[in-house]
Formats: sequence, C-alpha cells, structure tokens
Amino acid sequence: MRDVVVIGAGHNGLVAACYLAKAGLDVEVVEPREVVGGAVSTVERFPGYHMDVGSSAHIMVRHTGIVEDLGLEEMGLEYQDLDPWGFAPFGEQALAFHVDLDATCDSIAAVCGDRDAHAYRAFVTEWAERNERVFTAFQEPPSRALRHLWGIGRRSGESGLELSRQFLSSGDALLDATFSDERLKTALAWMGAQSGPPTHQPATADLVGWNALLHRRPPGHPKGGSGMLSVALARRFEALGGTLRLGDGAARMLVRDGAVTGVETTSGERIAARQVVAACHVLTTMDLVGDEPGAGAEWQRLAGKARRTLRTGGGIGMIVRLGTNDLPRYPSSIGGAEHRAIQLIAPDRRALRAAHGDFVAGRPPERPPVLAMTFSAFDDTIAPPGKHNISVWGQWHAHDLGNGEDWDAIAEREGHKLIAAVDAVAPGFADTVEHAYVQTPTEIARELGLIDGQVMHLEMTLDQMFAWRPLPELSGYRTPLEGLYLSGASTHPGGGVFGASGRSSARVLLSDRERAARRAKVRGAVERAEAGARDLLDRVRR
Repeated sequence: MRDVVVIGAGHNGLVAACYLAKAGLDVEVVEPREVVGGAVSTVERFPGYHMDVGSSAHIMVRHTGIVEDLGLEEMGLEYQDLDPWGFAPFGEQALAFHVDLDATCDSIAAVCGDRDAHAYRAFVTEWAERNERVFTAFQEPPSRALRHLWGIGRRSGESGLELSRQFLSSGDALLDATFSDERLKTALAWMGAQSGPPTHQPATADLVGWNALLHRRPPGHPKGGSGMLSVALARRFEALGGTLRLGDGAARMLVRDGAVTGVETTSGERIAARQVVAACHVLTTMDLVGDEPGAGAEWQRLAGKARRTLRTGGGIGMIVRLGTNDLPRYPSSIGGAEHRAIQLIAPDRRALRAAHGDFVAGRPPERPPVLAMTFSAFDDTIAPPGKHNISVWGQWHAHDLGNGEDWDAIAEREGHKLIAAVDAVAPGFADTVEHAYVQTPTEIARELGLIDGQVMHLEMTLDQMFAWRPLPELSGYRTPLEGLYLSGASTHPGGGVFGASGRSSARVLLSDRERAARRAKVRGAVERAEAGARDLLDRVRR
C-alpha cells in the first residue's frame, strides 16, 4: 500500500509529490499522458522544434522559493530572464518594461512624457508593496491567507475602506486615475488581463497592480522549453524515491465507508493508498468519485453543488506555435532586446473590449489582440539552426461558439488572424512562417483534459478566489472524503505556473498525518494505562 497517490503529473501535482516524498512518504504519481507537466510541458511538434503545450513564460513560481527549496537547478532547470519583460509596439514608438525601474521610466518618458513616467514610478512603489503581502497570502491555505493582507495600506496611510475600494475597482479605473497616455494604459491592461478577466470588470485593479512585482523579479523562460520545469520536478521526485507512472492515469477513485482507499488506473490496476491528492480539475475529481455510495451524502451534496455553480468561463484563448525563418522585425525595435520580452500587441483598450465582447457573444474575435513570445532568439535548443520557434497567444476565444461554427473547421482561419496581428506591427512577419500548429480552445481541451479549454481550470474572478475557490467547503484542500485532498489550478491560489497549491496541499496533508499520529500516540498511551490499571485491579482482587 502506498502512503499517497497523486492524480496528475502537472506541475502542481509534481510539487506536491516532491514535498510528500521529501517528508519520507511512499508516493506514486499517475498520469494519462506520456509526458510530464500537463499544461507546463514541451513536445516536438515539427522536426527540431520543441514547442510548449501550454504556458511559456513563468512568473509566479519564481517568487515562491520552490525552485530553490527543491534544488531544481541540480535537476537541469535553467531559467533565462525576460528582461525587458514587456515590449509594447505602437508604430514607430514602443514602450519597454525593464526590470530596472529607471530604464522603464525613461522609456515611458520618451513616449508618453514625464508626467506618466513619474506616475509609473509611484504606481510601482505602491502596488509592489501591496502585492508582496498578496503574494504571501497566495502561498498559505485560505484559512491563514487573510492575516497577511492586514496592514497593506499602513505604509501609504490608506484607510481600510479606501484600500478595499481600490482593490474592488476595475483595472481600467485604476489606469485612468493614474496615467494619461492610452498606450501606457493599454500595455498595462493587456498584461494585467492575462489571468483571464478583462480590466474593465470590477475587482481587477490588482491584476494591473501585479505588474509592479515584475520589477523585483522578471518572468523567466526555462532553457529547453516550459516543460523543463516539470522535467526537473519529475527528476527530483524520482531522486527522492517516488514512483512516476506515465500513460496510465486514474480511471476512478476507490472509496469505502466515507474514505478514499486508492485509485484504479485506466489499465485496470488498483493502487491502494492511505491518502490521495487529486491534482486534476476539480470537476474531473468529482467524476472520478462518481456516484459511489460509499462516498457519503456530504460529498455527493458538494459534488452536485460544484457541477451546478462552478464556472469555467467557457474557455479563455488560443495559440499558434510557429516555426519561422526570422523573428518579427518591429519598426520600433530597441536593438533586438524586444525579442527577449513578452510582446504586448494591442492598439488600444477598445480593441481589448471588442475582443472580449466577441468572446461573450460566442464569436471568434474579429481583430484579436495578441502576445508574441520569441524565446528562440536566445535559446538555441528549441529550434533548428537558423530557424525560430515563436508562440502567439490570442485571448478571449470562446470554447463553445454561438454562431454555428466549429473550431476544428475554422482553426486555420483563426490561426491566421493571430499571425496577421503580429504582421500588422512587424510587417513581413507572415512571410517568414514555415510551420504552424494551431491550438484552438477545442484542441487545448482535447490534448490537456482542460474542461472548456480553460487553462486556469475555473474563472479567476473574485468570487472564485481565496476561500471561495473552488467552493468554501473545499477551499482548504481537504474534502469530506477522508484521505482525499485537492490540489492544482482549481484550488487556491488558482491558475498559472505557480506551484503554491501543490506545496500548500502537501503541507496540509502532512499536518493531518502528524495530528493523527499524535492522537494515535495519546490513544495508545491511554489504552496502555487502562490496561495496566485493569491488570493491577485484577491482581488486587486475586
């Protein structure tokens, strides 16, 4: 019998498995795909092109200390800094967001003027301090997270009411109150929107404010592709004695008398375990338990509630993976440094709102704003010599189209729209494309098992965050099924390349085991004392 089975070899599942194995437990990870990492994996799409399957730029995980704590550099992980981290082209001019705040303010002053440059410096100072506390809260279970948020406004002297007003306001309202130039507002709004919600919606101000932390530590690209993080985690897990089972995922959960007893895999093998960590989509977890009567009434009640109320948002976006013979050449080039950055391509915030409007209406966006990532400019391991591996992400593409079209039928057409968006600001780019792999929302869902193609599992809206993610009753990683724990993007703190959920769920499980061991020790001592007392009484009677 295993101590723990982890369902899913995504990066959160692997992080949880590493911490559990590090604590001395016998752990097995089961994964349906033949490669580790889930949405943080890299595969060869065309000969010599090692292309990411999901995420490409890693931001949050670099602030957690997980990489250092698990010694992932020793396992082959090498991060290449994205500095500048952002580049927003507007015709002959462009904004460059460097890690160095002075350099960023110089770029803003040259394009937008001194007023906005000074305002940006103050914005970064204020929101970076706030988000240090928010980030700490993200790394704790929700029950302990709120204590890190107290005192956020102390440094700036804001009252609690004023601070809550700012956090509950829209990102666009924050931008309009802070800056004058629409180009600066657009770049920050587009970067802030990458969690999913558009910045014209309420409670998105901090999605914009989060950008301030990138001046403290930049996003990174793992040399060899995004999946090298997961490969390093898998290597560490196996070095710690863990067992990794690929190509044979969980088919159902084994349940008896209100407790999970193990997992049955797709091959039919049953793995008995004292505990199970479900690091897959929460709705997939519900399906793995199914209608097992042994799960109990409370579990079935929560499963029904989850199926009725949890929102995926109908997807989030699509991406094209390109093999090209050149990099995009921007008229507003900053000496080639732009190819190290996440390229934020959107003409203005009206374009962002229009794309989101198409998304809500169930239409493919007419003119999608995009992000371009050109990491082969400095990583020669992901493309053949003289060629380039480029990803172009378009946000707000509905999984379920309301206009009668089918994603498989229109994939090529919609992929060309993303290429055309880059070509519009880097003329001639479309002519450099030699290979294209289009990942529509349908294809993302199909390949990665992501319901509705939602890469964050669930919408990252305020009512599905912190102690409400995925539900208040399940937000602490524990479930009504004894021995079953949740992890992954469906849980606090949500999606993205983070790892915090994996570490937190492992800590909760280990804490519960320690508590149970202490109770068993006390119970054993009591039983021994009672037995001794009975023995003494028997001798006295004799």
